[in-house]
Amino acid sequence: MTALRMRLPTWNDDFPIFLLLLLGVLASGSYCFEVIYAINAGGEAHTDSNGVHYARDPLMGKYIGTASDYGKQLIIGRISDIDQILYQTERYHHNTFGYDIPISQDGDYVMILKFCEVYFNSPNMKVFDVVLNGDHTVVTDLDIFERVGRGVAHDEYVSFKVLGGKLIYNDEESDILGGKIRVEFIKGYRDNPKINAIAVVKGVLDDVPQLGPIPPDPEDYQGMQEEEEETDLRSRHTSGPRTPDPYLIDESPVLLPVFVAIGAFIPLLFCLCKL
Repeated sequence: MTALRMRLPTWNDDFPIFLLLLLGVLASGSYCFEVIYAINAGGEAHTDSNGVHYARDPLMGKYIGTASDYGKQLIIGRISDIDQILYQTERYHHNTFGYDIPISQDGDYVMILKFCEVYFNSPNMKVFDVVLNGDHTVVTDLDIFERVGRGVAHDEYVSFKVLGGKLIYNDEESDILGGKIRVEFIKGYRDNPKINAIAVVKGVLDDVPQLGPIPPDPEDYQGMQEEEEETDLRSRHTSGPRTPDPYLIDESPVLLPVFVAIGAFIPLLFCLCKL
């Protein structure tokens, strides 16, 4: 009878698999957070560059405000190609409107409110507030164009805590009713409130991926370059002392012997004339 010989797996056998898993984790990013709510306002479902799945706008077909994809005419700045649609679609309303968000656990939360101005070309045209849970004004006088300009992504991050059926924001409390909190976009005197996308994650702000720096305006960038060039010219040092202007050199020491000779010759000429 022939005995079957089995070789147990060793570390060397498993190491390639472990390495692949590790590389997969690193490639997926270093952020670790639990998304409890995410919607693409005015648009369809979408998964962003961080793997966050945004559901179709729940207000579709409910005659609350207007869904718009006007922003598809623009290439939105400050974000990757895969995230464009989140800032190109939006919902706006000629009255105050909002979304109900289910909250079932105590803990720290961050709400990410995504905006992009795709219509106006100047500040003070669209200005509005954002209120959380009916009591907390979390964004005041939001003027998207004034913040970042036209066609540029802008996020507002709202950190809050849930504890014992209460929402706590900046040490102020409000009751959570029916296991839901509400975020509202308040109609003001300058055009209509709007929102492009919303996400709520369980965690703190450091856990949340944030937008990169605002790209400089082309005119501002040109002005910055000109200022840098002027500063560079003023700060340059010559390799030696400045060359004197030949026309400003004092020639009196050179002409002194001539004047002395003339002064001696005049009396001599006078004496010769008398002879």
